[in-house]
Amino acid sequence: MKLDDLPRISLGFLPTPVEELPTLGAELGISLSVKRDDFTGFGGGGNKVRKLEFLMADAVAQGVKVVITTGGHQSNHARMTAAAARKFGMKPILVLRGNKPASWQGNLLLDHILGAEVDFLDPDAYFELINPRMQQYAQEAEARGEKAYIIPLGGASALGAMGYVNAIRELSEQYAATGRKAPDYICAPVGSGGTLAGMVVGCSIWMPDTKVIGVAVTGSATPFEERISVMANDAAELLGLEQRFAPEDIRIENDYIGAGYSIPSESGNAAILRAGRSEGVLLDPVYTGKAMAGIVGLAERGKIEKGSDVLFVHCGGTPALFPFNDQLTADVA
Repeated sequence: MKLDDLPRISLGFLPTPVEELPTLGAELGISLSVKRDDFTGFGGGGNKVRKLEFLMADAVAQGVKVVITTGGHQSNHARMTAAAARKFGMKPILVLRGNKPASWQGNLLLDHILGAEVDFLDPDAYFELINPRMQQYAQEAEARGEKAYIIPLGGASALGAMGYVNAIRELSEQYAATGRKAPDYICAPVGSGGTLAGMVVGCSIWMPDTKVIGVAVTGSATPFEERISVMANDAAELLGLEQRFAPEDIRIENDYIGAGYSIPSESGNAAILRAGRSEGVLLDPVYTGKAMAGIVGLAERGKIEKGSDVLFVHCGGTPALFPFNDQLTADVA
């Protein structure tokens, strides 16, 4: 099956632009650009819009009435899934990791505006409870005669990964249109892994000389290299490709997570301020700030070679800035 044969509903404002970051790039000794997937627009924008174009096409085709998904307190995926559900007349149910907050800020505020039903799970019991809880909501919906559709964490599945297979095709066309060679490296944050899986498959087709680097923003019970290679292989099979990917084909940098998922890190916060003040680009403490910290660290340590052409994929997340205002203004007298 070819990519264009898969059902897809247009949601994003595509293609998103590629913008050069000359000041920051010069400071790091590399040629640095950014793919502005924070500009995808729908539901507040971000990388998950691309995945939802394929996932929601599947849900619409099945006549779904209730969409159930999961994520952290400041999950961009949960927010955009809620928006997509509302667009197609479906009820969104979000099962989020974390205790009920005292105030609803950032993505949580947007979840409320979108009318999502939000269930908070004890963070220490989350991984044990999440699948049974989502299944419970699905069963309750089915008992009411409403077709339910569960989208996994981050939309991370072979079908969701098609969003970033398609993004790499889009990117290759943008580079070809300007006569510019493909970048040496593409870097992106890694949370659930579906975005990177799609990039790996897409690059194997359209940018075979480009190396994909994932900067982990959270830990994983199963190493990301294993999880993403499985997802990439499932995506390749869905497309009818013969190529397969081993864990060693997946490059993950794990030194920029900090204390844990959704906990701001010192290097991530520094990268947020640096990108804002050098390029006017807004990053967030959960995903993109840590990923940019990875690019900075890898360039400074020589793990991205001087003179390399590097593309950073901005996955969105601006709403997640606001709940962390205290940490980001610690230098204010």
